[in-house]
Amino acid sequence: MPRMKRPESNEYAPYYGRYVDLVTENEVVAAMEKQAGETAKILGGIDEKRAAYRYAPDKWSIKEMVGHLADTERVFSYRALSFARDDKNALPGFEQDDWMKTSYFDRLPFADLRDNFAAVRRASVLLFRNLPEEAWDRRGTASGNPVSVRALPYMMVGHERHHLRVLREKYGV
Repeated sequence: MPRMKRPESNEYAPYYGRYVDLVTENEVVAAMEKQAGETAKILGGIDEKRAAYRYAPDKWSIKEMVGHLADTERVFSYRALSFARDDKNALPGFEQDDWMKTSYFDRLPFADLRDNFAAVRRASVLLFRNLPEEAWDRRGTASGNPVSVRALPYMMVGHERHHLRVLREKYGV
């Protein structure tokens, strides 16, 4: 894979700057791989009872947060694949809270949720590792906003970092 430059602020919607800014590494795919191991270690220390914890009644459980991480990574990966393949179709957004209402993550074993997220991340790493150089600059529209293929792995890493920080600060993980 070619050495990649950071995405410019015009390569993603302003909202995603909060995630992109959390990524300081020069090699984002290597950061994805390293992060997968770190996250697996953190999540591996959470038992089933703890995974059901909510720090407030209207907040997601740890299980729901991990399920959300996997859902979001799948959406971002599909966007990257679509735009890398030069698909000109605009892609829809997704409303995370609406998705959560029908996710039923709290009914699933936490081990399955951890394994699912690890598998999704592994697939994302392989997707990005094997993209041709010219694909990284391609852009498309998702949620009514332009986004480049290059910006999407930065958004993934930053999104996960954001939620891991929430796990530490609000859930005591």
